Amino acid sequence: MTPEQRSRAGRAGMYSRLAREDRTEMTASARAAAANRFEIQVDPEGVLDPVERAKRAEYAKKAYFLELSRKGVEARRRRRNAAA
Repeated sequence: MTPEQRSRAGRAGMYSRLAREDRTEMTASARAAAANRFEIQVDPEGVLDPVERAKRAEYAKKAYFLELSRKGVEARRRRRNAAA
């Protein structure tokens, strides 16, 4: 199978699953794991008040995605300069 054929087959499978299941329910465990990751990062011993832990986890999440965005911009800049 070529990469394009695999991609098409994967998309078809995804759409079939979405036709049968609720998207929110499909991704609930992944979203919970992602949220838990940031809570563990900011409070590994679990000693913070839950409200404070959630607030700090939200900041950690924002910092993570800002850094991810910065890296993406830098990678695109490098590819653009390499092509020029």
